[in-house]
Amino acid sequence: MKFAIKRSNLKTIMMPLAMVFGAIFYPWMDYITFLSPYLIFIMLFITYCKLTPHDFKPGKFDLWLLGVQVILACIVYLSIFLWNRTLAEGVFICFFIPTATAAPVITSMLGGSISKVATFSLICNTFVAFVGPLILAAIGDHPEMTFASSFLLILKQVFPLILMPLALAMAMRKFTPSLHKKVVNMQQLSFYCWVISLFIVVGSCTSFAIRNWTPESTGTMVMLALGALAACLIQFKCGREIGGHFGDKVSGGQSLGQKNTVLAVWLALAYLNPLSSIAPAAYVAWQNIINSWQLMRHQSRINVLSSVSN
Repeated sequence: MKFAIKRSNLKTIMMPLAMVFGAIFYPWMDYITFLSPYLIFIMLFITYCKLTPHDFKPGKFDLWLLGVQVILACIVYLSIFLWNRTLAEGVFICFFIPTATAAPVITSMLGGSISKVATFSLICNTFVAFVGPLILAAIGDHPEMTFASSFLLILKQVFPLILMPLALAMAMRKFTPSLHKKVVNMQQLSFYCWVISLFIVVGSCTSFAIRNWTPESTGTMVMLALGALAACLIQFKCGREIGGHFGDKVSGGQSLGQKNTVLAVWLALAYLNPLSSIAPAAYVAWQNIINSWQLMRHQSRINVLSSVSN
């Protein structure tokens, strides 16, 4: 039992350590960033193995989250646009982008509903794929980007990472149930894959910010980073409030707060002022700090309960 407690304590410090070391070793991130989609694929595959086809049930939970996401994005853009267009674009994209593909994994670690987050992730990513090119073309700086090219690029960026691990998990459940059962029992592997992903993402975010820094842009970059922090806190809070009405604060918070920041950076660079991409890049750090804090609290509660029961 002492070993189990020590191991769980180690897990709580692995997340902040991954972020610190990612920031320290950022110059070498270009050599390992190619691993990120593979790690996400593995995490999602292991997590989706816990689901059945009947777990995907769209409902009012999804409509509320999607509606709040769009309304907040519009309010923020219209409120800031006349004062600072670059800031407005950067914060807007932090609200508008869809749920991260890895959100179901973190939700599972926090004890939330994987099926709710996975369902909303599919709905939200589909919505942004269809509506995003139209809205971004209207407010952006690159009208030469056509709807068709943008739509196909978003599909290429997002859907293989969502649908392929899901299809593989469902196929394994049907055709190789014994192997499927073994994968279901490998949920801890998702945590370690996420720690490695966190190391890579934070390092890439640090590298991105340093490469794009100029003395003239310092003030704007600071405002974009702070705007991303505000967007992150607001969305986690609103998501938890909505989730609370449906009996699952964790799923609501992760659905609305955890964002596909890789897609966000690409959309900002493709449509908006390139400097605005600093906001979603900073959002990477903020959302992972919040997720690390949540996971540390969750693990601490588990440790306390384990100690009491023994």
